[in-house]
Amino acid sequence: MRHLYLLLTITMLLFATGCTNPGSTLSFSDFGANADTREDASIAARRLIAQLQSKQDRAHTTILFPKGRYDFYPDSAFVREYYISNHDQDNPKKVGFALENLRNVTIDGQGSEFVFHGRMIPVALLNSENITLKNFSIDFEIPALRQLRVLEVNKENDEIIAEIYPSNHYRIDDEKLIILGETYELRPETAMSFREDKRLTYLRRDLSFNPQSVSEKSPNILSLKGWDQVDETSPGERFVLRSYYRPTPGIFLSESRNTVFENVKVHYAEGMGLLAQLCENITLHGFSVCLKGDDDPRYFTTQADATHFSGCKGVIVSQNGLYEGMADDAINVHGTYLRVTKRVDNHTLQARYMHYQAWGFKWGDPGDSVQFVESEKMELVRGGINSIESVKAIDKPTDFGAKEFEIRFTRPLPLEISEEGKYGIENLTWTPEVLFSGNIVRNNRARGSLFSTPKRVLCENNLFDHTHGTAILLCGDCNGWFETGACREVIIRNNRFINALTANYQFTNAVISIYPEIPNLEDQQQFFHSGIVIENNTFEMFDRPVLYAKSTDGLIFRNNTITHNQEFKPFHWNTHPFFFEKVKNVLIENNRFDDGFNKATDIKTLLSEENAVTVK
Repeated sequence: MRHLYLLLTITMLLFATGCTNPGSTLSFSDFGANADTREDASIAARRLIAQLQSKQDRAHTTILFPKGRYDFYPDSAFVREYYISNHDQDNPKKVGFALENLRNVTIDGQGSEFVFHGRMIPVALLNSENITLKNFSIDFEIPALRQLRVLEVNKENDEIIAEIYPSNHYRIDDEKLIILGETYELRPETAMSFREDKRLTYLRRDLSFNPQSVSEKSPNILSLKGWDQVDETSPGERFVLRSYYRPTPGIFLSESRNTVFENVKVHYAEGMGLLAQLCENITLHGFSVCLKGDDDPRYFTTQADATHFSGCKGVIVSQNGLYEGMADDAINVHGTYLRVTKRVDNHTLQARYMHYQAWGFKWGDPGDSVQFVESEKMELVRGGINSIESVKAIDKPTDFGAKEFEIRFTRPLPLEISEEGKYGIENLTWTPEVLFSGNIVRNNRARGSLFSTPKRVLCENNLFDHTHGTAILLCGDCNGWFETGACREVIIRNNRFINALTANYQFTNAVISIYPEIPNLEDQQQFFHSGIVIENNTFEMFDRPVLYAKSTDGLIFRNNTITHNQEFKPFHWNTHPFFFEKVKNVLIENNRFDDGFNKATDIKTLLSEENAVTVK
């Protein structure tokens, strides 16, 4: 990992070089904003950013916010058309801080609370360089999620009586619950179930919110009848009601370089907590997606992932953060496959974005390195790495808002690539190294951490505490999510896993799940992942499955400690600590099991050579 640390050091030195000039200091109050007044600070944000964009020099500018609460309303906010990876592409969007085309700026909230109203992107950072944002929190006055606290369960009447939070912002139409935001309304489709200790409920995932009738017994006290959750529900349980809609991340980064977040907290967003696309070098230090403390009445934070990095490069650093209560993963790092739709000639292909939430943004530049994958077997097409000579949008004048591109390559294309098969294109230039260290991931839906990059990944010294699904996933999928790609060097060490995988989700075959999506695994000849080391971790387990791996050549599991407890009853269909499908060069050595280890029963291997797994 010396290369990773060297690159990280160089990155930070370069960032510091651009910021050593002390420059000037401004106060947000100079632009007409006053803390703790509930007045609209959006107007002051517009004035501030206009002045920053008018700068003619590269001197560093620091903006200080006198500590307090600042409210931002959509009526006076920026209005922007943004296409955001892994979000719903509805436009226009209201934006609190549209930080665009800036250089050498620090925004220091000095412990302030930024509270947003309606449906907004609180912070957007585009086409900028050497930007630091620190010491503030992001929240919304009225979140789109709703929380039910169960007061009574009347099984004989098929009824649940519950108190709704936040109060008052709802109505009932034709016995259906309607959530009222400040500028929108929606009907909840699904629910997350939490225990009183704010952990997601054992075995209960993605519950359909489909009561036959909802009525009001008194203000904010609801009667839900005919819901199929009655038999499994107890007083004190919380249901977090939500839709699958994700229009706005809390923080949106695009095409920016050398961005640092320090001590920033996102308490709620109607999408990801932070979404970065096409950025280079991002550091999160003490960045958290979290509740406001033990006394916070909420059980939820973001509608989707805490942090998400799509098509980035350089180094992504996430250290000393707290990620809890999300409706999805703590971190997801990936690129995006394009699907080949037409072979134009021996140097030119047409290809398109495939997922309905991932399109409209730039995919590649001339000079970028690419490779091709056959989707059914997830195998690289013979012929090696190619590069882009030119790329242009087909369905739009530019790549802004486009779904389909015509790409010309410098070298001749392999003969088999055409629209007759299923082929994807992966951009290798826009892939990052990752350091995920010293973080706490707990009490969230789905999975903990996802890494899909061919560059080095170091995941160390983290606590994964009751993630509802798999704690760590190495994926790769050119069939559904279209998220690249194969991992080549991943080190997972010195982490602690406490009773992960208390429910089943997609790709969650063990606490650590190496699970590329491969429809035709049996006929696959090339392995997808390689170079994975899992060492010196502690697994505190109530169930059996520790490690699952598919299509992997080169996997070491060593010096780990596995202990068992009785917090929950084992339930998982995978009853083997180690389950491998089509693997090679797997080494299991020097691990400690509190209940012993039996190679014959504790390892299951499919579609692999006889000596694919070595145990020492």
